Amino acid sequence: MAFLDTLRQWDEAISCVDRQDLKQALEIFLSIEDPNSKISFNVGCLQLVEQKLDAAEKAFDFSISKDEHLAVAFFQRAITFYKKQRFQESVSDFQLALKALRGNQLIDYKALGLRYKLYACEVLHNMALAEAHLGEWERAQKNLVKALEYKTDNKLNILDRAMQSILKQNIFKAVEFPSTALFRPNKYYVAQLDKKDYLGKAKVVASVIPQDHFSGFAPLQPQFEKGPDTPKEPEVLRALEGEAHIVRYEFLPETSDELAVVPGNIVFVLQKGSDNWASVVFNGRKGLVPYNYLERLEMSLGAKQKQEESPSREPPSRPERKQGVGSTDDIFLSAVVRSNSSSADVEPKEAQPADKSCIVKVYYTFNVAVRVTSDCTYSMLVEKMSKKLKRASSSFTLSFTSEANSVMSKDTDMVSVWSRTRNRRLKLWCHIKELQDTEMIFVARHSYESSNPEDLTFNKGDTITLISKVNQDWLEGYCEGNTGIFPASFVEQLSINQ
Repeated sequence: MAFLDTLRQWDEAISCVDRQDLKQALEIFLSIEDPNSKISFNVGCLQLVEQKLDAAEKAFDFSISKDEHLAVAFFQRAITFYKKQRFQESVSDFQLALKALRGNQLIDYKALGLRYKLYACEVLHNMALAEAHLGEWERAQKNLVKALEYKTDNKLNILDRAMQSILKQNIFKAVEFPSTALFRPNKYYVAQLDKKDYLGKAKVVASVIPQDHFSGFAPLQPQFEKGPDTPKEPEVLRALEGEAHIVRYEFLPETSDELAVVPGNIVFVLQKGSDNWASVVFNGRKGLVPYNYLERLEMSLGAKQKQEESPSREPPSRPERKQGVGSTDDIFLSAVVRSNSSSADVEPKEAQPADKSCIVKVYYTFNVAVRVTSDCTYSMLVEKMSKKLKRASSSFTLSFTSEANSVMSKDTDMVSVWSRTRNRRLKLWCHIKELQDTEMIFVARHSYESSNPEDLTFNKGDTITLISKVNQDWLEGYCEGNTGIFPASFVEQLSINQ
């Protein structure tokens, strides 16, 4: 059925409700093919008035399946279960209605075409009533106490009477939905159902420009010689004055004041009303959106977004890397490259060292350089490299060549080592030893590839040796000759050998 036909029948059914002809209204609603969530809700309400509880339950089921965030539909289905004396299911639906309120005191559905406000205190009131029928008096009392936290002045008497009944273990009356309060179609769309003559009585006009022979419905207009004095303020700059939120659920407008948004849109909340509606700006357009459809977003574009785990998931926010300034142990990174770096690597720029100082450049997964004195022992050199590489000194060796055929040790004659320096610079290679028994091994659950040179790239199923823990989201590890940081959520621990 076309949208216009549905809209026409919807409006006709509401007219019947206004005339108190509820039976005819129900027949019209039931004749609509593929009804939306609001129409199904209306059907359920009219079935409830007719005491057709099974049919009402099915209608509310369909309404919720179309919009699982419609709190008032959960509330009405809970009332239906209550009337059918299925109290446990009634409690469950009241809990879902309260969850859909998302901690708000109320939801005003006026902007959606329903003249009704759903109060959190009324939801808790009815939940306590259903629990009282189940004999759970203590839980019912707790819910009424919680309802007092959401109370408004006009609801205080209802809660007080309910609390007195609970203390005496007496059953009280439920708060029910108004029988004729139904979702109404958008007035703007209904007004478009009538045919209109937008052209009217057209008349030919002439151009105001001299010597212009144009004639027609729209004359040419003289142009400005220059533009306005000041450019118009960009909408995006004004939008940034609001608070950034991300849209979690699709919202289709029902009135001209509302704004259509879909999941993933970034909107800026200018004002949040007490009725759970927010005034937002999106793409230069301003309108109303239900606030419970939004989630606050950090302004940092690197903030992580929680998604379901899948091979294409986004990594968490990158950790901040501490870099020393002015220390003689600073790491001089000319470029971060893989372990097969050629000898043509650009030497790092350094201040002129002292007479006995020497810069040792070590080829590793990335190139690092440390400043030491020419009388430095092997143990002191290894200790410095251990701190820079964040690896145990027993997990690597140093050599004069990339083939590791001239490995240095504590017995190495360091005098001959320092004699290899050229212009107070020395090149060495770092080699990772075989896995030790105490090392922690992880297996990659998802492939990870990053353009950031300090990251560790790996494929799903690869094994990774833990080097250190950066923070709760990032680890540092070693895989197939490469070392770097990676998201902890992309791997799982394989084993810890004792």
